[in-house]
Amino acid sequence: MPVVILQIWALLYLFAPYKFEKSYYLFFGVYGVVNTYVYFLAIQKLLYLHLGAEGKVPFIIGFLLFIGLLVTMNWLNIKALYTGTYHKMQQMESINVRWLSFAGLGYVIGQLILTFVYSESAKMMIFIFLISLLSIITAYFSVYLHRYFYIVKNKDLVKQVYPEFSLPLKERQDGSKKSNRKK
Repeated sequence: MPVVILQIWALLYLFAPYKFEKSYYLFFGVYGVVNTYVYFLAIQKLLYLHLGAEGKVPFIIGFLLFIGLLVTMNWLNIKALYTGTYHKMQQMESINVRWLSFAGLGYVIGQLILTFVYSESAKMMIFIFLISLLSIITAYFSVYLHRYFYIVKNKDLVKQVYPEFSLPLKERQDGSKKSNRKK
């Protein structure tokens, strides 16, 4: 059901993507959390139905890995934001991204260990590995929640840096045409 709601919510950005730019960050963050959870459930289904896992332990370990992945991704995002890493990335300076890769790698390794513990099926291992990789990407999308709350909290600052933020496309184009005429 949450995925259906997300799909309906996404239609808003097809029709007026610039006008609802601020809420897009909220959407993308929620999208990241929901899809990461869906991937977690898919991995659990593979573990229980196809690999013969039993009991609550695989679910609890998987759930802790899921929570740990989301927390780590958001912690790394906040750390990168406040230490200037994002600014360095925009300036095309060399940055150290080892910690970011460890977050995703830890999640994938955790899921693989669960797979090895409960079965030796190579096909299911590959499926779980691929789903785990996809969940790393969607977990990264959850950082947009922090960006949304930052924008809400610092609306004036965002408008100073990016004056066209949340304006419809027509108003953005009109503003750029007017500034080009003055030159």
